[in-house]
Amino acid sequence: MDIRNIPSPDAAERPFIKMHGLRNHFVIFDRRSDRRAFRKDDIIRICDVQVGVGGEQLLTIEPPSPAAAARGAKAGMRIFNIDGREVSACGNATRCVAHLLFEEGGDGELLLETRAGLLKCRRSGPMQVSVELGPIGWNWRDFPLSHEVDMFDLPVRNGPLDHGIGLWIGNPHAVFFVDSLAGIDLARDAAPIHDDPLFPEGINVGVAQLMDDRTIRLAVWERPGIATQACGTGACVAAFAARQRGLSDSDRFTVHLPAGPLTIDIRGDMAVMSGPVAYCCKGVVAAEAVDDFEQ
Repeated sequence: MDIRNIPSPDAAERPFIKMHGLRNHFVIFDRRSDRRAFRKDDIIRICDVQVGVGGEQLLTIEPPSPAAAARGAKAGMRIFNIDGREVSACGNATRCVAHLLFEEGGDGELLLETRAGLLKCRRSGPMQVSVELGPIGWNWRDFPLSHEVDMFDLPVRNGPLDHGIGLWIGNPHAVFFVDSLAGIDLARDAAPIHDDPLFPEGINVGVAQLMDDRTIRLAVWERPGIATQACGTGACVAAFAARQRGLSDSDRFTVHLPAGPLTIDIRGDMAVMSGPVAYCCKGVVAAEAVDDFEQ
């Protein structure tokens, strides 16, 4: 499916494709030729399932910067949360956009420019994409935090969530290991951690159960405050955290999220995430040409 070929009879309308990676769903627009940006209010409306297309993020495909193009980047990607705030990374979103670009050009590998850097993407099967994410780090200033803390024993707790690990993979995560996910209520247990004053811009809260040394069950409360069916970067940091905590020495994990599994390979401080993508629908939305965001 090629987003460039969706007909739009009205010049004010914007073609989109909606895709999902394990039910983590995105509304995707191509800004390589149509350079109109989106107002914050437009993003919120489009992502609102009650009044718009409905999505957990709005994505735009961009021309690569000259520096990225010189290094071989095929395109750029920008990511906006449902509150209109731009973020740097989303693993499932990267897989979906990479798949569109594979279909467009017939490639099997590509570089995609993001705010988190140039990401290597590979077609790993029919409707399957792998993406290299990272480096994974734990500098408290990257998050940002309100003050310096021990990133391997975060000073926040709520109910069964304690002794969390803070990790950065282009976006901020706190990972908490529990004996069982059965009694976890993300809205009750994870949301207060997301809102803790230690995290002035919020944080993705992952709750992980190690089933064996190669298998993790994971649930994630994502910024800006939703329980998501799947979180690709969350799966990567959960696998990395299991190794950092000494819970496993495996370099390959199957991470089971509510919507299904992802395969995570840990290579030093990098993670290669592999999983499925799928189409939901295509169409057009009405949006004004504005310049609220940097072009």
